[in-house]
Amino acid sequence: MNDNYATLSVALDAGVATVTVDHPPVNLLDAALTGDLDAFVTAVAEDPAVRVVVLRSADPEFFLAHGEMGMVADEEVLAMLADLPSGSLNPLQLLGQRFRALPQVTIAEIAGRARGGGAELAMAFDMAFAALDDTRLALPEVSLGMIPGGGGTQRLPRLTGRARALEAILGGDAFDAATAERYGWINRALPADELRPFVDRFARRIASYPAAAIAAATDAVDASALPLETGLATENELVCGVFGLPETARRTLAVLAAGAQTRDGERDLEALVAAAPWAGD
Repeated sequence: MNDNYATLSVALDAGVATVTVDHPPVNLLDAALTGDLDAFVTAVAEDPAVRVVVLRSADPEFFLAHGEMGMVADEEVLAMLADLPSGSLNPLQLLGQRFRALPQVTIAEIAGRARGGGAELAMAFDMAFAALDDTRLALPEVSLGMIPGGGGTQRLPRLTGRARALEAILGGDAFDAATAERYGWINRALPADELRPFVDRFARRIASYPAAAIAAATDAVDASALPLETGLATENELVCGVFGLPETARRTLAVLAAGAQTRDGERDLEALVAAAPWAGD
C-alpha cells in the first residue's frame, strides 16, 4: 500500500490498515491533511487486502482539529463555495462520504481534541471509540457565525437525536467521552491506556471475518434507514447471498464440531468461535 503521505502514515497488518495522523502542531484539517486523507481513500478502496481501516493520531492531545479558519477570508475559497451547483457537496462533506462509502469497516480511535471538521469527519466512520480522560468533542461553528459544514448537522442528529445534537451545535461546549458515549455520539469510552489495545483487538477480529459477510452485515444495517418491510426484504436478500458460501459452511461446521449446540459449548459460544481453527486465518 502507498505510504507516500506528508501528514499521515499507513501500516497494514492482518487485514487492518492503521492510518496515523501526524500533522503538527494540532492536526489541522487543512488542504495538506485533507488531500492525504482523500488520496488514502482512493488507494484503499480497491485494496482487497484491507478489511478494516483504523484512524488514530500520533498526538495524544489532538485527534483532528477543525478546518483552516483563515478560509473565511480566502477569496478563492469563497469563490469556490459560491460556484458550487445547487445540491452539490463541499470538499469536507465529500471526504466524509468517501470514507462512509468504503467497502472496508472504518473505526475512529479518538484520543485528545476533535473539533469542528475533525469531529465531523469522525462521525462519518462506521464506529468511534474514545479515551475517557483525554477526549474532547466540540462543534464551535455557530459561535463564529457559521454552522458545521462537514456533515455535522446531518450525522450528529442521526447519532444522538435532535435535541442533543442542538445542544452540541448551539452550545458549542466541549463534550467529554463519557457524555459523548451516553449521548450516542461515540460507541464507547475507555480508559486511555485501554483504548488502543481494545481497538486493535476489535479491528483484528473483524478483519478475520469473511469479506462477503462483513459487506453484507454493513449493507443490512444501512438498510435499517428504509421502511421496515423494505429493510427486511433487503436483509433476506443479503443473508441468502452469504448463507450458502463455502467459507460460511467451513466456519460454521468447524464451530459445530468444536462443541456448538452442546450445553458446555453454548455457555460461552463466543469463546468457542474465537478459538476455532480458522480464527487465525
